[in-house]
Amino acid sequence: MAFSTGGDAGGPKADINVTPLVDVMLVLLIIFIITAPLMQHKVKIELPEANYQDPDKDKNKPQQTITVSVKENGDLFWGDEPINREILESRLSSAAQLTPQPQLNLRGDKTTKMSTINEITKVAQGQGMLDIGFVATKEKRH
Repeated sequence: MAFSTGGDAGGPKADINVTPLVDVMLVLLIIFIITAPLMQHKVKIELPEANYQDPDKDKNKPQQTITVSVKENGDLFWGDEPINREILESRLSSAAQLTPQPQLNLRGDKTTKMSTINEITKVAQGQGMLDIGFVATKEKRH
């Protein structure tokens, strides 16, 4: 056994013992070396190819939009032309067949009931329209 005789040797040690840290790191390294090959996919499959169409290519073409307006009393307008529900259904059906399909903008009066707007939306969806938008004005702050 060694005993200290005094002086500077009896003070606290300022060195850090890194041996346990190195042991832990080596164990973790071995675990990762063993488990890394197990994480690869063993089943080889062929993924389907997507028919990607570049949206930037069609930016020069203006997108066609259809505007349908609904008044409070239920009157329908295709653009500015007054129509009835049967004409609306036939026009929406023919518009749904176009490629690319035009966007439908649905406008309603401030006092139009939501049930009426909902009925027109269901008619449009039933005829095959996919892109239906609701037009509103931005709220004015006083």
